[in-house]
Amino acid sequence: MTLDLHTLKNGLRIVTEHMPGLESAALGLWVSAGGRHEAADQNGIAHFLEHMAFKGTKRRSAQQIAEEIEDVGGYINAYTSREVTAYYARVLKDDVPLALDLVADIVLNPVFDPREIEVERGVILQEIGQAADTPDDIIFDWLQEEAYRGQPLGRTILGPAERVRAFGRADFDRFVAQHYGPGQLILSAAGAVDHDQIVRLAEQAFGHLPASAPVTPEPGAFTGGERREVKALEQAHFTLALEAPGYKSDDIYTAQIYATALGGGMSSRLFQEIREKRGLCYTIYSQVGSYDDTGLLTIYAGTSGEELPELVGLTIDEIRRSTEDMTEAELARARAQMKAGLLMGLESPSARAERLARLVAIWNRVPPLEETVERIDAVTLAGLRDHAGALLQSGRAAMALYGPVADAPELGRVTERLAA
Repeated sequence: MTLDLHTLKNGLRIVTEHMPGLESAALGLWVSAGGRHEAADQNGIAHFLEHMAFKGTKRRSAQQIAEEIEDVGGYINAYTSREVTAYYARVLKDDVPLALDLVADIVLNPVFDPREIEVERGVILQEIGQAADTPDDIIFDWLQEEAYRGQPLGRTILGPAERVRAFGRADFDRFVAQHYGPGQLILSAAGAVDHDQIVRLAEQAFGHLPASAPVTPEPGAFTGGERREVKALEQAHFTLALEAPGYKSDDIYTAQIYATALGGGMSSRLFQEIREKRGLCYTIYSQVGSYDDTGLLTIYAGTSGEELPELVGLTIDEIRRSTEDMTEAELARARAQMKAGLLMGLESPSARAERLARLVAIWNRVPPLEETVERIDAVTLAGLRDHAGALLQSGRAAMALYGPVADAPELGRVTERLAA
């Protein structure tokens, strides 16, 4: 593997990794312009803008964009998260110049045709409606809102329907001017790529852009809170969030390994105790989601309304017990799962390109894989138990419930049991 990092004069960063033996490549632009970068009256525009990138440019119609990438057997796609919007493609090695040109074109030259805006507005409103009708989707938006009340980090990525209905071309132009400068762009490529070629192509596509500085979003501060929506559904959907470290924290690997041991697989505590031994649910898991400055340990379960109070209590008890009786075997198993997931992911050029972009965004470098593995191996059993204790001592939690949840304990009782 050959990894290279280069910065254009205007601040755009380019990171590539050549993977010998591959005939394909993945590349894309990662833009520091996600949901948390929006002002309140812009909520949802980052995602709307991502959709509009594929609706035509100054050089290509929407149909031409689709046909050009598929004529060579490739694909092009995008996504919006709370911290980034990504536009990426996968092609055979001879078609890397075409893929880079397409990605650059849709990001730099969208026309924002008013007719296409109206068409895509309808698509996004349908997407919002679909999410609202999917309990195990919408409940995570509610949990995020309660965890970061009144903050950009707590708003939904799709945005409220009333805002989506109001966006016009001027709103897109303003957001692009604020957040799509070269200082906020990372071009990442992996697979059958040549670094010097990528740099030359990037200079042609982006070198004319004036320099720009990154925009620092409003810091996130975990608040905690509860949202409970009682509805006649077959299942009660329960989510609980406790504050976790941001991805720049020294404790991030401890938090991730703890979440895996607690509820990251079939051998985890929550799965074994609540599903396997007691049969209280079909699905239960925990995971850590991290941002630049904060993060969440999230637990989700779906069960019946009658079983929910017991499930909530057992979940809290498992967190409490882990401060005292988590074992070296659990640590070793979770550590192995984390390393295997990391290493298996590196076999995909798409996953590798995304990882490169994410690491450059965080550290402005790509730490060697050995460094990451060393940090995973450095997590200790005492560190896991201490981490669990800190979760209990914080005194704050966020909770979202949906379905037949009237009998579930209130948040105050949950936090009392956590701290008991």
